[in-house]
Amino acid sequence: MMALFSLARRLQRIHSQILSPFFLQHPATVPSPFPSPSVHQLYLFSLAFHQTFFISSQTPVVTSNFSTLQSLSSQTLNYPFEITPPLNHDPGPQEPALLHLLKRVAHCSSETEAMASLDESGINATLGLVCSVIWTLREEWRLAFLAFKWGEKWGSSGEKTYELMIWVLGNHRKFNMAWCLIRDLYRSSMDTRRAMFVMIDRYAAASDPCMAIQTFHTMEKFRMSPDEEAFSTLLKALCRYGNIEEAEEIMLVNKKLFPLDADGFNIILNGWCNVLVDVIEAKRVWREMSEYCIIPNATSYTHMISCFSKVGNLFDSLRLYDEMKKRGWDPGIEVYNSLVYVLARENCLNEAYNILKKMKKSGLPPDPATYDAMIRPLCESEKVEEARNILSIMKEENLSPTMETYHAFLHSVGIEGTLEILDCMKAGSLGPTGDTFLFILGKFLKVEQPEHALKIWAEMKRFEVLPDSRHYIILVKGLATSGWLVKAREYYDEMRSCGFLDDPKLKKLLEEPKQHSGSMRQRGRIEIKRSKQLNERKGKKSGQKKKVNADKR
Repeated sequence: MMALFSLARRLQRIHSQILSPFFLQHPATVPSPFPSPSVHQLYLFSLAFHQTFFISSQTPVVTSNFSTLQSLSSQTLNYPFEITPPLNHDPGPQEPALLHLLKRVAHCSSETEAMASLDESGINATLGLVCSVIWTLREEWRLAFLAFKWGEKWGSSGEKTYELMIWVLGNHRKFNMAWCLIRDLYRSSMDTRRAMFVMIDRYAAASDPCMAIQTFHTMEKFRMSPDEEAFSTLLKALCRYGNIEEAEEIMLVNKKLFPLDADGFNIILNGWCNVLVDVIEAKRVWREMSEYCIIPNATSYTHMISCFSKVGNLFDSLRLYDEMKKRGWDPGIEVYNSLVYVLARENCLNEAYNILKKMKKSGLPPDPATYDAMIRPLCESEKVEEARNILSIMKEENLSPTMETYHAFLHSVGIEGTLEILDCMKAGSLGPTGDTFLFILGKFLKVEQPEHALKIWAEMKRFEVLPDSRHYIILVKGLATSGWLVKAREYYDEMRSCGFLDDPKLKKLLEEPKQHSGSMRQRGRIEIKRSKQLNERKGKKSGQKKKVNADKR
């Protein structure tokens, strides 16, 4: 460990941005190493409690992102609303027929006519079938709602069905309809508690923390006590979607009703450390814990080590790890994953391998996430060979690559390598998913390679991934900025024909006079041609250098 600290000190001197060491020793037991609180600490108390936020009604709620930072650690706090495909039922062979019928009856002139057609189909409405269809149609809320109403008519709906439908409506900001379902639940004497939690979660996901907080206070109207579980759910939902200042404020404002403790502060720390990755704010919260005489626990240290590792601060990551052990807390696998990540990122692979050995000796064998944490920074810095070596070790340990493993390798490959990785993912039943293609499209369009982006777009059909509004938006914007305005307009029209709403920014981007679009596209092609020529020249120069060196030998 002393060797690691020595190495970390050398790296600390190299990185000019790390101006002074940060020794996180909690002031509840030792003198504080932190400076006195500044005006910045009081900032969040100046926020209005009922702050209003503008929400564009034309943009769907984005509920997932392809982010290497967020995937590194772990949000270690259990989150209760990871809506996943219903697994506790077998919908049977009737689902495809029902899906086809729902899309056909959607054009009926009235709901009564649509319901009649569904009734005459002879399809037996079961709870499992209805849940499965709602999940499949989660991107098309009208069809999902029609399936829900049909199931409700035949008595094939329960609390879980209501909660899933409320989640779908919340995704599309149809909150008024979702509230109607909650009232129906209440009038039917069913439990509305989890449904209210889903509403809190969806408001937070829609960047409307005020309504999430108001929903928490509304629980009393449904004869539910806003207890500690509900309060914790509110804080987690706010932090999960980046509304961390609001979560921290409401926690402090309500400290008489819900006494402050390490668990509450850990929710806030998790937000700053793993959602927004803001070291300055994380340090401030750590100081405030001491001011309220809250002693950090193992989870607190885990979050802080994760935060420091993500920003490449090896010295403080190791310092906290050592302090954590001195205070009697056993580091969990997430702590070790953070350490191997920052060591690999700072080109300290031998030390990272030593951490793996230490894990095995302590009875905590590395898991796929541990190896992914090493592979990811290597791929991001284009050290593909080293990353492949770690992948080989991973397989020797009888650990299969994960979706994160393949996503990491996508950072450092071209079009052919990308297609190969997609095939591997398919063969291993690990996707690819919509997020995978979202990342790939963004990667190629960022470097102005629209022809590769269009090739990937065509591949989506082969992998049975349906594009949503996010894919269309990134493709249209990328094509337009690359000078392919004609193609950009074609895909924008296709996006609108699929039922996705207008995007004002994209519309403005495409409003350039059409007589210039040809020259813009030609300019884009010229840039691509120049880029190819430049690469060819570099290749020739590299080959000439190798030949000269060989002649010298």
